[in-house]
Amino acid sequence: MNSIRSYVLRQGRISNAQRNAYETLFSEFGIPFSAQQLNFEKIFGRSTPKILEIGSGMGEATATIAQQHPQNDYLAIEVHTPGVGSLLSQIKMLELTNLHVIQHDAVEVLQHMLPLKSLDGVHIFFPDPWPKARHHKRRLIQSAFVSLLCKYMKPGSYLHVATDWKDYAEQILSVLSNESLLTNTAIDYAIRPPYRPLTKFEQRGLRLGHNVWDLIFTRK
Repeated sequence: MNSIRSYVLRQGRISNAQRNAYETLFSEFGIPFSAQQLNFEKIFGRSTPKILEIGSGMGEATATIAQQHPQNDYLAIEVHTPGVGSLLSQIKMLELTNLHVIQHDAVEVLQHMLPLKSLDGVHIFFPDPWPKARHHKRRLIQSAFVSLLCKYMKPGSYLHVATDWKDYAEQILSVLSNESLLTNTAIDYAIRPPYRPLTKFEQRGLRLGHNVWDLIFTRK
């Protein structure tokens, strides 16, 4: 299981604003990685549904969802510093109290920091598609990762994955359908639920005729 990686770290340019937000806000809204199990009630100060987002990117959708659903608490995982800085800035600007971020590999966060059966939902929006066939093994949604993820999902919780790559959508559908602890909420692909906002990137793709596939499964 230690061979599973949820990302490949790439060098990316970080803006001054992102760097400043990262340096000044992480102590307030970030959670450092440690091999110690989180106490969600202590972190958020209440007992409410807990939603995990893996790969929050620049945080636009993540912050919007948290703002529009104050009844839930959200934990975002992102490895790239520009994205973490961007999300921290949005948390501060929107005065969100129901969103925190961890900058670390999602697999290790699951294995070391999350209590078993603690999640009410999991969002994985537009994971890296690794389009070249020789790189498909780097894709996040693989059977071993999904089996691991299910350990931390409550019975009745949901897993929502969205992608704009058709062959990845087909792979995700196959992997999730073959996980015995998951049940598809649709025949194949689901209609985008209102809680998942359209990002600027997605809106641009749709204008260009690109499709997006949403897959929503529930945990037995």
